[in-house]
Amino acid sequence: MTTDPIQPESPRTLKTVERTAQILEALETLDGAGVTELATHLSLSKSTAYHYLTTLRQEDLVVKNGDQYELSLQFLLAGEYVRNRNRLYKYGKDEVEDLAESTGEYANLFTEEHGMGINLYKVRGSDAVGSGYQTDKLQRPDYLHCTATGKAILAYLPRERVDEILDQHGLPEQTANTITDRDELFDELDTVRQQGYAHNDEEEVEGLRAVGAPVIDRNENVLGSLSVAGPTSRLKGEHFKDQLPEKVQSAANVIEVNLNMATHESE
Repeated sequence: MTTDPIQPESPRTLKTVERTAQILEALETLDGAGVTELATHLSLSKSTAYHYLTTLRQEDLVVKNGDQYELSLQFLLAGEYVRNRNRLYKYGKDEVEDLAESTGEYANLFTEEHGMGINLYKVRGSDAVGSGYQTDKLQRPDYLHCTATGKAILAYLPRERVDEILDQHGLPEQTANTITDRDELFDELDTVRQQGYAHNDEEEVEGLRAVGAPVIDRNENVLGSLSVAGPTSRLKGEHFKDQLPEKVQSAANVIEVNLNMATHESE
């Protein structure tokens, strides 16, 4: 997991690279766009938008279908490369699959980058609900303060890093249960550290609960977290408060042990 701090002053940047990144992000947000739509969305001239799109198409990063420009499958290849190089994914994948099978719910492997959560891997259990929503989460970053996985990570980051993340991204309300007060969040993170796991009690989506536990390496760095999520009708009582946390923590511990053994082998 990246631990790059948020820089108070940005270094000199290249405007062409900034514009290229904005165009790629816009094509994702708009689910593809024509020259006029993209130019309007980014307040560019049509000729500028056209020249950028033509260059990106030449470099195989964009494809054209009729009048629409879309992101190419090169991003899928790049994404697979990045994910397969991630240590948490490498050693956590099997445990997440086992969690989904044993609980029947969605199991998730999660990390933090640039102050937001990235869903590395999701597995659908036999009784899991919300497939469309969970699939969408693989394609966008998550806020950390309203998910079990996010709180499990925040609890083990240095206080100054958490403050940086909150300064940058805030505490937006997702449901009536979302923690939107900084002091209340830090109290919650204290509880997470004491018990070793985090709860999401309808804080992200009404009717959905989750339990998450951190994955920490032998140098006490939090690499990410994993969780199990399901409807409140099934995640309740002792199952939500005791049994499921034990399962999730056990899976996290197995990942940690495998990571530590791999580290020793490479030394």
